[in-house]
Amino acid sequence: MFYGQNRHAIDPKGRIIFPSKYREELGEYFYITRGLSNCLFVYPENEWKKLEEKLRSLPMSSAGNIQRFFFNNTEKVSCDKQGRVLLASHLKDYAKLKKDIVIAGVSNRLEIWDAEEFDGMNSLDNMNVEEITSQMEILGL
Repeated sequence: MFYGQNRHAIDPKGRIIFPSKYREELGEYFYITRGLSNCLFVYPENEWKKLEEKLRSLPMSSAGNIQRFFFNNTEKVSCDKQGRVLLASHLKDYAKLKKDIVIAGVSNRLEIWDAEEFDGMNSLDNMNVEEITSQMEILGL
């Protein structure tokens, strides 16, 4: 499980550093793909395989767009000895990543955000606390 957040900068070669606390959980190979809301999703191999199985089991009538959204835009990667990964330019462009980024833990995956976008999205002013409260009540939390 992934928790917390870390701030980093994309280096001049387009690489990002994954914090050591995340690297062990990610394993040797992991997957980076388009996320929702202009971020990237990062899945360890075991979690990616679960998602892949669910996506492949969708009926053909509804599967095409969602499968293309994920499969066409996914990169299988591994960290170098310094914990860095070269981000594919199409993923960097999709998430509008500039220099400063946030890597945030979200249960079974990580999300990579442009720091400015993350700060705006994650501020209490932009969170719908009533909606969150309602969802927590539905879940019995």
